[in-house]
Amino acid sequence: MCVSDRDEDRQLFRAAMRDVKPLQSAAADPPRPKPPPAARFSRADRLAVLEESLNGEGPPDPALAAGDELVFRREGVPLGVLRRLRRGEYRVQGELDLHGLTVPQAKQALREFLTEALARDWRCVRIVHGKGLRSGHRGPVLKGMVAALLRRLGPVLAFVSARAVDGGTGAIYVLLGS
Repeated sequence: MCVSDRDEDRQLFRAAMRDVKPLQSAAADPPRPKPPPAARFSRADRLAVLEESLNGEGPPDPALAAGDELVFRREGVPLGVLRRLRRGEYRVQGELDLHGLTVPQAKQALREFLTEALARDWRCVRIVHGKGLRSGHRGPVLKGMVAALLRRLGPVLAFVSARAVDGGTGAIYVLLGS
């Protein structure tokens, strides 16, 4: 290729580009930022927790076995109070036996019983839920439901499994506050 061929190519190129207007900015637009990733599983977990808190339903606690002791103490309740409750030092002022009830029946009976206990200013009550020995592979259904429901109720200050003479791990003492 000789010099005259290059000059001719340049003239042809300029002639072809005569009507073309240059761009204002030679730089291309920056790419849009990607949206933040949405964690589907944590969102599903949060929705499951919300659903459980609204319905009071949920999967049974696999860690809760028939012989496991229940213990709950709301923040601000001294350990000494829990110790006295565990020893049975508070006078039991009322008792509810949930044996033979279905979960919906037991929930209703428990709510009515606690409403009555609070209306009567009872401080300590015993709830017999059974050990769940006939629940099969599901484990103690009523025991788990009672524990979950009591944890959500504000007037429940603490609860522990009862002494052996009062039902052992098949019953609980519940300490109520106003």
